[in-house]
Amino acid sequence: MDEEQPQNQDGSRSPTRPSQTIFSAYADVPRPRYRIDEAHPIGGEMSDILRGLFMRLRLPWLMEHYSRITVLSIFGFINGCISIGLMSILALVTHSPFIFPSLGPTAFLFFYTPTAPAASPRNTIIGHFIGVCAGYLSLMLTGLTNAGPALSVGVTWPRVIAAALSLGLTAGLMVFFKSPHPPAGATTLIISLGLLTKPWQLALLMLAVLLLTCQAFTINRLAGIPYPLWNPAKDPEGQNIGKKIDKEIKKVEAEEQREEREKEMR
Repeated sequence: MDEEQPQNQDGSRSPTRPSQTIFSAYADVPRPRYRIDEAHPIGGEMSDILRGLFMRLRLPWLMEHYSRITVLSIFGFINGCISIGLMSILALVTHSPFIFPSLGPTAFLFFYTPTAPAASPRNTIIGHFIGVCAGYLSLMLTGLTNAGPALSVGVTWPRVIAAALSLGLTAGLMVFFKSPHPPAGATTLIISLGLLTKPWQLALLMLAVLLLTCQAFTINRLAGIPYPLWNPAKDPEGQNIGKKIDKEIKKVEAEEQREEREKEMR
């Protein structure tokens, strides 16, 4: 950096710590997209979705008040009811488990921060798929595939192992495959705790995830939000931050090596 380094009592300059340089690099970059301001009073992009929908529906009064907390709250209520309500109706008609707890946080991600990587179709579908596989694998390894749910039969040591193993595998594999989706952590626990254990139930679970993702794609695109078709949208600003920090770290390391060589030569 261009800032002058502090001097010691003998007049020599103290080496800059990498952490100090990293902090300086972060201080110079733009603020995150999911900000709190007049147009985004709760952060996220929900007000952007509302504005796009109101413009498409040609509702002038609502276009002027799209960012009010009351309007956002009503939209959140209606959208939540519709998103999960459709799945519940489908479950009622087919007598199948098309509705499960982790769909709730997934739906909220879709309409609160739709352009966040965690809300992309890729992360959502792969994340839940990893959760399903990890949960069922933990049941197989602990011999609990035919056992009743933990809420009914109680928690045993095999159940403890299954729950811990399923969440650990889900977290590790989502990171490994670069597809983090936090609600998938709830999905794997639903399975490892015995709430959904049959293969056909797990297939319906994934079908429900696909249907909710299609709904999110439709609503966000109608609102003019650049919701991705599959992969998360790339963030040039974020890439620039990483490159800038790497450059500063290398600069500090080179400076420290130079100072060490000077000391050895004295």
